[in-house]
Amino acid sequence: MMKRHEVQVLLGAGHSQADVARRTEISERAVRMIGNEPPVKIPETALALRLRHVGRPSKAELFRKYVAALLSREPDVMTLELLRRARLDGYLGGKTAFYGLVSSLRPAPRRPVVRFEGLPGEFSQHDFGEVDVRFMSGETRRVHFFGSRLKYSRWVEVSIVPNQVVETLVRTLVDHFAAIGGIPLLAVFDRPKTVALSWGADGKVTEWNSTFAYVLLELGLGAEVCWPHRGNQKGSVESLVKWVKGSFFKQRRFLDEADLLQQLSEWQKEVNTTVPSRATGVVPAVRLAQEKPRLRVLKVAPESLALRFPVHVGPTGHVLFETRIYSMPPEAIGLPGTLYLYRDRVRIVAGRWQAEHARVEEKGGSSTLPEHRAAKLAAVSGKRGKLYLKRQDLLEVGAPAMEYLTEVVHRRPRAWAEDVEKLHELLQAFGPEVLRGAFEKAVGAKTIGAEYIEHYLEESLEGAHA
Repeated sequence: MMKRHEVQVLLGAGHSQADVARRTEISERAVRMIGNEPPVKIPETALALRLRHVGRPSKAELFRKYVAALLSREPDVMTLELLRRARLDGYLGGKTAFYGLVSSLRPAPRRPVVRFEGLPGEFSQHDFGEVDVRFMSGETRRVHFFGSRLKYSRWVEVSIVPNQVVETLVRTLVDHFAAIGGIPLLAVFDRPKTVALSWGADGKVTEWNSTFAYVLLELGLGAEVCWPHRGNQKGSVESLVKWVKGSFFKQRRFLDEADLLQQLSEWQKEVNTTVPSRATGVVPAVRLAQEKPRLRVLKVAPESLALRFPVHVGPTGHVLFETRIYSMPPEAIGLPGTLYLYRDRVRIVAGRWQAEHARVEEKGGSSTLPEHRAAKLAAVSGKRGKLYLKRQDLLEVGAPAMEYLTEVVHRRPRAWAEDVEKLHELLQAFGPEVLRGAFEKAVGAKTIGAEYIEHYLEESLEGAHA
């Protein structure tokens, strides 16, 4: 309408139709049509435009009374059937226009909102969220967070997380319960694809994520999940993610990630201990004091939480888990086992054999314990077999080892075995991390030979003592 107003002003000022069309970038035909319209008095809303029938008239509009009469008699009749009847009575317009007309006339179903309030210690609400944060440096970063809230007291815990996988969910969930000081009877989750793999037609979960289900059994915690895009099943509890975004992320500015974490901690303290909840009118800390006696003791501390996964010890005496490789005693080769995944370590049990490793974070990385390396070497028969096993152990140190051994073999084709023997001794004595650094130095300096690696290791030890 503002464009129409502009055309009328220009015409009223004496501009030609061609000049007005050029200035407003519309056709001369449209200029002539607008010139014959009543003057525009105020900007009109989209509803007013439809009521005034601005634009090309719809063929479906001629059937408005016809469709309204049919719907009044048969409110549940299918739109396709209405279109068929309209065509029999002379409707020549398109399907889309007719469907739009029916949609505007058919009364929308109204479902009652089930408003329920959680009793003390009964429910908690949990959900993942993500938001794009722009730091003061100009950098924009997508931040993932996980929120938990007790329904009765409205006490909230929010943590910044690296991703939205099931391990992150269960570990952060236990962290939040530990911070709150106990667990309720039931936990409500808004993102079922993280916890449930399939659903029945009636909305019941038919297959749970096994990792999630095991942790809930270990905690003694019940779970309720909402259907995808059915957030109204939570009743009167506000959308946790929208509330966190609107109350914290959208209201503040952050210098960097450290500042974001600091402000998040301060904000949580404020909303939990100072500001009354909009839903209850009471500060959450006050209600939490009433709720705590009804919370149950957390059975598993965050640092003790272990996720269980079935594994198999391969023919090389290693277990492959999520692209990471962990060694086992050679006696366990071929046995099925269980991998216990902790936050910072891994424990593997296969038969009566077990091993514990520091958790490997790097994709494709590996961890081989020195005693497993020695035991596997002892189990291999023949001088040649032992030599190639030692070389394979060295190759597992990483890419610098591969590059270095390639140079050794090509430069010393008749004597590389002696280098491998010495390098393997150094591997057992110093470990893969320290040896990798020595390999990197030797590759950079192009000093090929076990004696140079030994020299770099001695330098690193002297530097550490200094």
